[in-house]
Amino acid sequence: MDQFSFLNAAHTAYFAELYDQYLQYPDSVEPSWRAFFQGFDFGKTLSEDEISSNGDGSHTFKEPGNGTEVNIPDSVLKEFQVVQLIDGYRTRGHLFTKTNPVRERRKYEPTLAIENFGLSKEDLDTTFNAGEILGIGSSSLKDIIDHLESIYCDAIGIEYMYIRKPEEIQWIQSRLNINENHPQFDENRKKHILKKLNEAVSFESFLHTKYVGQKRFSLEGGETLIPGLDALIEEAAERGIREFVMGMAHRGRLNTLTNIFGKSAKDIFSEFDGKDYEQEVFDGDVKYHLGWTSCRKTDSGKEINLNIAPNPSHLETVGPVVQGIARSKQDNHYLDNPEHVLPIVVHGDAAIAGQGVVYETVQMAQLEGYKTQGTIHIVVNNQIGFTTNYLDGRSSTYCTDVGKVTLSPILHVNADDAEAVVHAMLFALDFRMKFKRDVFIDLLGYRKYGHNEGDEPRFTQPKLYKAISKHDNTRDIYAKRLIEEGLIEKDYVEKLEKEYKDKLEENLESSRKEETTIITPIMQDEWDGYTYGTESDMMENADTSFDLEELTRIAETITTLPEDKKFMRKIKKLTDTRKKMYFDKNKLDWGLAELLAYGTLLAEGHNVRMTGQDCERGTFSHRHAVLKVEESEEEVVLLNKIKEDQGQFYIYNSLLSEYGVVGFDYGYAMASPDTLTLWEAQFGDFSNGAQIMIDQYISAAEDKWKLQNGLVMLLPHGYEGQGAEHSSARMERYLQLCAKDNMYVADITTPANLFHLLRRQIKACYRKPLIIFTPKSLLRHPKVVSTKEELATGSFQTVIDDSEASVEKTKSLVFCTGKFYYDLEKKREELERDDVALVRIEQLFPLPTGRISEIIKKYENADDVVWAQEEPRNMGAYSHLLLHLDEARNFRICSRKFYGSPAAGSAVRFKRRHERVMESVFDKSLTDN
Repeated sequence: MDQFSFLNAAHTAYFAELYDQYLQYPDSVEPSWRAFFQGFDFGKTLSEDEISSNGDGSHTFKEPGNGTEVNIPDSVLKEFQVVQLIDGYRTRGHLFTKTNPVRERRKYEPTLAIENFGLSKEDLDTTFNAGEILGIGSSSLKDIIDHLESIYCDAIGIEYMYIRKPEEIQWIQSRLNINENHPQFDENRKKHILKKLNEAVSFESFLHTKYVGQKRFSLEGGETLIPGLDALIEEAAERGIREFVMGMAHRGRLNTLTNIFGKSAKDIFSEFDGKDYEQEVFDGDVKYHLGWTSCRKTDSGKEINLNIAPNPSHLETVGPVVQGIARSKQDNHYLDNPEHVLPIVVHGDAAIAGQGVVYETVQMAQLEGYKTQGTIHIVVNNQIGFTTNYLDGRSSTYCTDVGKVTLSPILHVNADDAEAVVHAMLFALDFRMKFKRDVFIDLLGYRKYGHNEGDEPRFTQPKLYKAISKHDNTRDIYAKRLIEEGLIEKDYVEKLEKEYKDKLEENLESSRKEETTIITPIMQDEWDGYTYGTESDMMENADTSFDLEELTRIAETITTLPEDKKFMRKIKKLTDTRKKMYFDKNKLDWGLAELLAYGTLLAEGHNVRMTGQDCERGTFSHRHAVLKVEESEEEVVLLNKIKEDQGQFYIYNSLLSEYGVVGFDYGYAMASPDTLTLWEAQFGDFSNGAQIMIDQYISAAEDKWKLQNGLVMLLPHGYEGQGAEHSSARMERYLQLCAKDNMYVADITTPANLFHLLRRQIKACYRKPLIIFTPKSLLRHPKVVSTKEELATGSFQTVIDDSEASVEKTKSLVFCTGKFYYDLEKKREELERDDVALVRIEQLFPLPTGRISEIIKKYENADDVVWAQEEPRNMGAYSHLLLHLDEARNFRICSRKFYGSPAAGSAVRFKRRHERVMESVFDKSLTDN
């Protein structure tokens, strides 16, 4: 007994706090307490006959391992059992909540019955000091249980005990103890909640009667999202939030646009009526995919900017886009207070559980290059995905379990309880503002109709939809509650509904007087002064020249290491080599020209952001934009030392993600047209992990949503015998997506052309995505060099003619692109052929057809016009040329045969095929048609 005599003097609240600390960090607890807790935990596993009563108000059991007897006073043992009960509610209470409005909850074992904690009904009236842990003082076990049930097992369940930061856990527990985790709203607040609920319910019923059978992906069953978001915005404005950036799929989107973002119902009705668009060259999209920006004045008079990003039916695609938009706004406008921009992502339950991009996005949350100071994730949980029950939709207990990856608190809320929903939203906001971390809210409701309003849900869930058909809507449930509280009369809701629907009727009549519908793009304030570039605009060269003297000053800065820091010898050699390239040899390689392009834009006041796997150094060790001091690993970024008032150069090695990262940087570029935003693939074909972003946003967003974007994708491409996954960036896929004026695609061969192409992205008065197939072996090729004068006074060349070919002698005119040019040039030298001209097409889209036709006419003596590519015939640019260039139909094609795989894995086989293609260029008889 003497060994643990300190137990008699210890206060319950103190040892309860120590016990919590022991459970999370055992080694942080003082040894004597740790020994006691170990024995106590072991004792819990023993049967009654293994624990002996001493008859003096204490029990004895043996410590694990050493067999030492531990005597625990009965009063202390009971207190500890109550502490364990409290811990059980904190850890597992969420499994026993009243959060499902239309289904019985699954049964979980063990339950929170007191018998499972060594307590009995005889203890219910006993007073325990453990109540102090909950802030209710010494209390009877019955009162403690009632308090715990109210906090953890009513309309809100919360998961948080896995969080590893004690200060966050303590904050959450203190917050939950206030009003037993129940709101205490005043009469005005309650009536306002009812008003927003009425708007949500009435909007859906109005559409249901006016547009029978049309898809609208209604919010019915989850209408409390609207008063929840409304409360979140109002309170956030009071907390200093200046901008919301929101993403959500189609479920409830129209309702949110109207009742939260203030989009005119008239405009939504125009979209329902299927009118043509005011803009001629514009395809548009379905109404529940469109984005919106508005400025809302809160009830207290504060202004807050609201943005909802457009999104396709790939439900979770918008998540990383929202993060990118938010980070862009934080970098550009709120650098000192980035938390003033709040990202909100509204998910579906099946989507958040099933879509991998959610995990990729969650993993970004605390990374230096991608963090946005915490996102509030809200799940409109229908308990069903299209027709798939949740039991077939995930293996995890909850759809929100992905949130535990970043140890985020997760609240599960009964969507029928409007006040609980508002309360959860305000809790989430407070946590985010306090700790700058993500929070998840699982809004557990139902879906009144099928996946869309034309589906018959009873085909697949007859029992569930029988229950739903008898279930009151959330407005009527809440109105009944307020009537019982004596706050409103029975006809109060009828008046609210009539007033709101009368306004909708006026909007409907007004809408039907107009013949066309107008689509307003998102974030017009960020895009003020920019125009929409047509194809003819895209073929005009912007002025990308740069003063030579200032270029030289930039070159001096980025080729001079700080003298007071020690770098690796290889870094010193690399930097010295670059200095000699510029100042002695006047032969600038790819890496130096790229850095100079960034440097000139920074000097002009533009920001530059680049991300990608290993992009700081460059996959092929060519960039070295971030230099590490050898001993300390301090990072030195020479591009940020050009001048005082320069733009900021942001470069980050990304997580091992393509889909999420490309989505993030696309969003960043969407909100920052004045920043050169680049994403680099480790190898070009790795971008296929982001194919949804490429298909739904990069190639189509301007057509669908009037959305410009200047994102640059750098995709290493070139056949050098590295196998199927390290050869082709699959240029054919990008070229197939090209149409009219939707993006640029280039496969360039000189450092100067790279310099001007990157500068053109910012110098043009419009923005288009730019796909650049970048080299690997050419990064250090002795012929892949340019002069400083070509950078300073040159311009981008869409086609590079053969400066060495004789027009009179040329019999074969060979068009090619990219790295293959240098292979063919070497072959021509080996064969000593002066009758072959090699012409490089540097811009593949928009294809410079006029310039190509001029060159064909120039070489009038050539009776053999060739398209040569290193890719298989069903890949590369050949089919693209056939679609866009009439003359291409008469070209002799020299390429690999048709293959399913981009390249051979065998180096011998690769070389044989590569040689055969080159030989066929110079010998017609070898052409395989």
